[in-house]
Amino acid sequence: MCYPGVLSVLWLLCVTLLVCLLFWLRKKGQGGDDLSASECDSETSSSSDQAGDAAGFSSRTMAQQAPSDPTKMGEGRAIAVLTSGGDAQGMNAAVRATVRVGIYTGAKVFFVHEGYQGLVDGGDHIRPATWESVSMMLQLGGTVIGSARCQDFRTKEGRTKAAFNLVKLGITNLCVIGGDGSLTGANQFRTEWRELLADLVKAGKITANEAKGSSHLNIVGMVGSIDNDFCGTDMTIGTDSALHRIIEIVDAITTTAQSHQRTFILELWPVALTGCSSQRCPQKMDGRNICAEGLADVNVLSYIVFGLLKKKQRCRGSRLNIIIVAEGAINRNGKPITCDQIKELVSKKLGFDTRTTILGHVQRGGTPSAFDRILASRMGVEAVMALLEATPETPACVVSLSGNMAVRLPLMECVQVTKDVTTAMAEGRFEDAVKLRGKSFENNWNTYQMLAHVHPPDTKSNINIAVLNVGAPCAGMNAAVRSAVRVGLLQGHQMLAVHEGFDGLAHGMAFVGGLEMVQAREKYEELCIPLVVIPATVSNNVPGSDFSIGADTALNTITMTCDRIKQSAAGTKRRVFLVETMGGYCGYLATMAGLASGADAAYIYEEPFNIHDLEVCACEWTQNGWVDGWMDGWMDGWMDG
Repeated sequence: MCYPGVLSVLWLLCVTLLVCLLFWLRKKGQGGDDLSASECDSETSSSSDQAGDAAGFSSRTMAQQAPSDPTKMGEGRAIAVLTSGGDAQGMNAAVRATVRVGIYTGAKVFFVHEGYQGLVDGGDHIRPATWESVSMMLQLGGTVIGSARCQDFRTKEGRTKAAFNLVKLGITNLCVIGGDGSLTGANQFRTEWRELLADLVKAGKITANEAKGSSHLNIVGMVGSIDNDFCGTDMTIGTDSALHRIIEIVDAITTTAQSHQRTFILELWPVALTGCSSQRCPQKMDGRNICAEGLADVNVLSYIVFGLLKKKQRCRGSRLNIIIVAEGAINRNGKPITCDQIKELVSKKLGFDTRTTILGHVQRGGTPSAFDRILASRMGVEAVMALLEATPETPACVVSLSGNMAVRLPLMECVQVTKDVTTAMAEGRFEDAVKLRGKSFENNWNTYQMLAHVHPPDTKSNINIAVLNVGAPCAGMNAAVRSAVRVGLLQGHQMLAVHEGFDGLAHGMAFVGGLEMVQAREKYEELCIPLVVIPATVSNNVPGSDFSIGADTALNTITMTCDRIKQSAAGTKRRVFLVETMGGYCGYLATMAGLASGADAAYIYEEPFNIHDLEVCACEWTQNGWVDGWMDGWMDGWMDG
């Protein structure tokens, strides 16, 4: 028999104890939330490719304090969260995590609607947030609480009004989700906070006691931008979703281009993942592909070289060319490069049927990817912790992604490096700009250039390399094969494709097969050859690798399916949906899918459960209406799930 009242109390006590234990374990570690499936690499934050590492940040993570009782950390504190600047997919997930973790710690949390404009206007623009008020927003694109360009906040008068509104509500912690301009404005607000309070006291708008109670303002930023142009973080909120949108569009255009043997020119944020023929990036312009200087100087020779390159592609059987132009692309003289200019040159010099497409805001719209939801949720958790652990001496920080860890970095150091990139671009120091972007950006750019145009050397090597897929297929295998083959050809090696994998490993024992080959070397000299194994499995259960090929695609598929189920569930009562995932006896997909979709519970292989556990949860959900209440989003709103 099910006793809802008793079970409710027991369940709540158990969950509270579990939360305290997880919180203690989390703070006992490195202080960052691992975004990967593996915790094998404890040095990720120091050895990973980090955007902006050329700037030499003195400290990769800011000092963090160990909390006592996590449910009481925020008592007597108030947190306001706002989104500013251009919207980006995943912002809502960051807002949601900030609200729910803040409430869990005992703090009051406020929405600031319409960005900094709402902070200045006050009134109904600053409203209390509740646990239920952030339900059903995880899968929504854009920002539910709104964003607006605010000229008022740029003036001291406007910032004084904003300070008055915060003081009257007792808010001394501000979480800002936006780009470098929004975060710079937040830091300026914090820097002159005491001066603003003094002005308000002098004007008689607040009392001395009110000023004393709000003597300092804590600021934490999260970067929400599809451009991924903020130095200090490997990925910004919204970038992955924008990449998904662009790849979908390029895939769709490719079929039309192939049908008509056309050349398509797309203007968008640059992508190194679509297999396009050429890419113009504002950070690096030379004569290797489309000569950027030629666009200004009409350097015909450069376009003859480019034309020969493209004609060779057509002679090899290619029926299309896709050229991607970055928004804001310029040549070495600082003059803009447009789609129309490139279209005219390609049409006249090469005689190709050419079309142009400008994607614009479609890149930042739509449902956020699973990665962005998880990234934003983890950043929201870290942002609240940073606010509650801050002291008057703690500088404003930004929550960043370093490798697969959420870390805190000094805000203005990151902003300064980002500004240095702009300065380098303005001065024509393109190589410096690329390096300032960080190793991750530079490696991606170099990898794209290497794979986009293959020029096999005249002298061949005597090395033969075979590439084969073994085990169950997963999305991304073809991309790995493509890269391996092209890199081998660039080195002059003979590349061989082995079809159907190993007959003896038809049941998916890829790594067992590789191990057996190594062990058999003692018996068979022919097997004493170099062997490299690339993890490719949707289960993401390979030790030593943070991510396996195919796992991200599988996670996106599960998340999208759960989104559709939630739409149906929201229109009915007393209904529970169960989603079973694959996983190879690994809880990665179930855990991360729960985190990304806002599941009420996730059951994984690593933590055995029985029918009684399901019965307890079912009683809680049906009797107390928690399907979209307290437990809604527990997995993705806090900790590791």
